[in-house]
Amino acid sequence: VQLQASGGGLVQAGDPLRLSCAASGRTFRSGVMGWFRQAPGKERELVAAINWTGLLTYYSDHVKGRFTISGDNAKKTVYLQMNSLKPEDTAVYYCAVSPIIATTPLEYEYWGQGTQVTVSS
Repeated sequence: VQLQASGGGLVQAGDPLRLSCAASGRTFRSGVMGWFRQAPGKERELVAAINWTGLLTYYSDHVKGRFTISGDNAKKTVYLQMNSLKPEDTAVYYCAVSPIIATTPLEYEYWGQGTQVTVSS
């Protein structure tokens, strides 16, 4: 399984940004794809996750109401729409896949390469 994350960049506070994560290889029928982020000196945290039917989603309290996760099964791609970005959203964002409903990094088996999101004030 390979995950290719893209869409990061440098934006100003309040701007939107959309991340994409394209999966290739095996077909997933269970589990979730999640977006994590890791800022310098901080632990990697789960930002949002979605299962493969799209019926189950999770958002951390830090992003609830501002970020939206969605998926396109035909393209095996998951998106993270980030609105009203704040400087504290600055981090490297990673997509990852878990075979189960999971919220911790150790439960995710496959990881993308990470994409930098920088929000200036």
